[in-house]
Amino acid sequence: IAQRLTAAVQTIPTFYLTIDCEIGKLLAAREEINASAPKDKEKKPLYKLSVNDFVIKAMAVALQKIPNCNVSWTEGGMLRHKHSDIGVAVAMPGGLITPIIRKAETKSLSTISGEMKDFAARARARKLKPEEYQGGTTAVSNLGMYGISHFTAVINPPHATILAVGTSEERPVVRGGKIEIAQMMSVTLSCDHRAIDGALGAELIGAFKLLIENPVMMMV
Repeated sequence: IAQRLTAAVQTIPTFYLTIDCEIGKLLAAREEINASAPKDKEKKPLYKLSVNDFVIKAMAVALQKIPNCNVSWTEGGMLRHKHSDIGVAVAMPGGLITPIIRKAETKSLSTISGEMKDFAARARARKLKPEEYQGGTTAVSNLGMYGISHFTAVINPPHATILAVGTSEERPVVRGGKIEIAQMMSVTLSCDHRAIDGALGAELIGAFKLLIENPVMMMV
């Protein structure tokens, strides 16, 4: 882990793009979906979606909408990916690991949620297989559960991007000259400038913002 992080910082020319997302619709949809989740024989819900499940799905769909960002830099040329394989940073004793949700753009939120719960449990038990955490096209790192409002994340090669997700919190916003309270979340996209320039990165984080603020668009 230390070797890869050092190589990433020393060899990848990185720039950062931060944007604020209003997630009131997302939280309402999450509450409604979780409330209507089917139950098992013990009357426990079969799934319970987290905000991070929506983030993973939104990032996967955004990469499909901006395919020039779904790339990896190699010395031989640019590698373009067909699917959105999203790595998700999971803390474990002595470091972190990034299991991959493969073809995340094709999966339902409940499927993503189930895979993440399984990956997280096995990651902490050090039972992940190498093919489950190697490769991928981008990654998501979420520190919102720790109350962190904003941070930047280190790109994990061969990825060209990583999305750092802060906490969901009430903030004052101005609409039509009036101050209102909205549920906001800040995200920061780290980009490898060899593969993605500023304007292209802005398109990707803009596509993510549109999806996360309007979660029904992820279902289409």
